Amino acid sequence: MTALVLALVAGAVVGLALGGLGGGGSVLAVPALIYLLHFTPAEATTASLVIVTLTSVTALTGHARDGNVTWRTGLLFAAAGIVPAMVAGAAAGHLPQALLTVAFSVIAALAAVRMLRPATAVAASGAQVNAGKAGAAGAGLGAVTGFLGVGGGFLAVPALVGVLRLPMRAAVGTSLLVITINSLAALGARAGTGMHLDWAVIAPFTAAAVLGAWDGKRLSAKLKGGTLQRVFAYVLLAVAVFMLIDAVL
Repeated sequence: MTALVLALVAGAVVGLALGGLGGGGSVLAVPALIYLLHFTPAEATTASLVIVTLTSVTALTGHARDGNVTWRTGLLFAAAGIVPAMVAGAAAGHLPQALLTVAFSVIAALAAVRMLRPATAVAASGAQVNAGKAGAAGAGLGAVTGFLGVGGGFLAVPALVGVLRLPMRAAVGTSLLVITINSLAALGARAGTGMHLDWAVIAPFTAAAVLGAWDGKRLSAKLKGGTLQRVFAYVLLAVAVFMLIDAVL
């Protein structure tokens, strides 16, 4: 199977997950780029940032049109993550490839476990927001985005709901704004590293992800409850275990 076909198939799967879950699908982009398209871990995390940024911008426009983006809250949350994203993005290119793979597999496993856990109750929207916790959550998300090249929707949505008390629909839309800003900051930090990226693979991968996101949104409306989320979580957990074993052995 040619690299172009693999890029299109992998991008479509990532897009389906993103569109269907409102976040988390980008975690599959890095292992797909490494094991299917033979990118190094450093190249894969950088390419994933490009894919995440462009896909998030596309999805953000739709949520903004529907009024699901809380702009002020999203910008403040993202501001706390810009510097950590840039620092982590610059550092990632100088770390051992095996370390990046192990770190990514751990984050992916944690994301899968979180998706399999029952949803917890959220405090009333009028509850007071802890500014320190909000800043820490934003900084942590920025560092994960810059270091591992993932959007962090699986972390951003729970933080926006649990820490900043946003309704779920607003949290999903606002998380896309946060992810876009953090990804751009991380990309800016990696821009001067001189890393070669195969745009002949990244471009079709991104296009397929953008188109797949629209189909994923329609698919989520047809499936019962959290069926899509559970299936994705089990797939992600299996990928995380495989990557960890591959990095250690």
